[in-house]
Amino acid sequence: MVLTAYIKPLLVCSKGRYQAFLENNVPILREKYWPTVWCFESRVQTILASVLRSSILADINYRREILKLQDGGEVALDWLEDVHNEASNEKRPVIIILPGLTGASQAEYVKGLVLAACHQGIRCVVFNNRGLGGVPLKTPRTYCACNYEDLAEVVDHVKKLNPDVPIGATGISMGGLILGNYLAAEEKSGASKKLDAAMGISVPWNVFKGSDSIEKPLLNLMLNRHLVGNLCKTIERGGKHLEVGPWDLDKVFKSQTIREFDSHFTAKQFGFRSVEEYYEAATLHNKLHHIKVPMLCLSAADDPFQPFEAIPVAEASDLENVALVITARGGHIGFMEGLRLFPLHHQYMCRLFSQYFKAMLVHGGASEISKSVADEST
Repeated sequence: MVLTAYIKPLLVCSKGRYQAFLENNVPILREKYWPTVWCFESRVQTILASVLRSSILADINYRREILKLQDGGEVALDWLEDVHNEASNEKRPVIIILPGLTGASQAEYVKGLVLAACHQGIRCVVFNNRGLGGVPLKTPRTYCACNYEDLAEVVDHVKKLNPDVPIGATGISMGGLILGNYLAAEEKSGASKKLDAAMGISVPWNVFKGSDSIEKPLLNLMLNRHLVGNLCKTIERGGKHLEVGPWDLDKVFKSQTIREFDSHFTAKQFGFRSVEEYYEAATLHNKLHHIKVPMLCLSAADDPFQPFEAIPVAEASDLENVALVITARGGHIGFMEGLRLFPLHHQYMCRLFSQYFKAMLVHGGASEISKSVADEST
């Protein structure tokens, strides 16, 4: 299968109630995606989208909540809601946002999504992973792509605070892996009883192939090393909590690629025998059929972090609850479109995000789909 620019993105899922709902209620899916002409190449999309959003989107004044986890760790939950009308907040849907590998609530792509949701009357809460968002580590533990224990506590907490409103979740890049693994662990997590809809953006579905792709010279490898530098800074901020463990900090800080960092630190911290075992646990291809919560996932065929052949097209074509939207261009968390770049939170990624959750959470699509499933099973 070959995708070319300037065509309508692929919508991949099995024919049925979910596909019909998306086609009828998310109008952007009927449009062609027109990548910005001077932002056409995938790495340019990835880098320039980040630079433009960072330069233009001001920091958001969130309401911060510190959530203490069961093992004594702490994470920051940053809420954007109507500060002038608390009664209105109690009735408005909520979206939990999981940033990427080293991202937090002020990451440019997160701000774009949050602002897009706000325009639809939806509240957002950004879940900053341990050690990120300005919150110091309180335990000798960070985070990884396949461990969803912290997310499960966050979802339970948000559900407890908002028992009577629809709740969605969005994972960007590695955040999409964490969310996908949480949703797939249905029996253990009870996700379908707590979340009404989900979305993944630029998910590195196959971690092995994604790692191979981001290690290719020259620009891909430069992006790789930039992320490794950010990961090492997170370890440095961990201070005394990460000084002792089954890892060698000298080797960790000398890591040149994400794979090396994961081999020297992440895999060891979470008890994996090797980085290969960790990547196998994080990869989602063989877990998608376990997901019961309706999930829409946006990927670009030219994503430098995940080549097109690694996107689970064959798997998703038989799934009722997971749908893929695949654009020919867009890079990694890029999706700049057209010649008019402003406002940035109205670009393709943000428009798809806001239209989808408006249909699912505000207009009752999630309840409609759940009811049709219940009717079919009786």
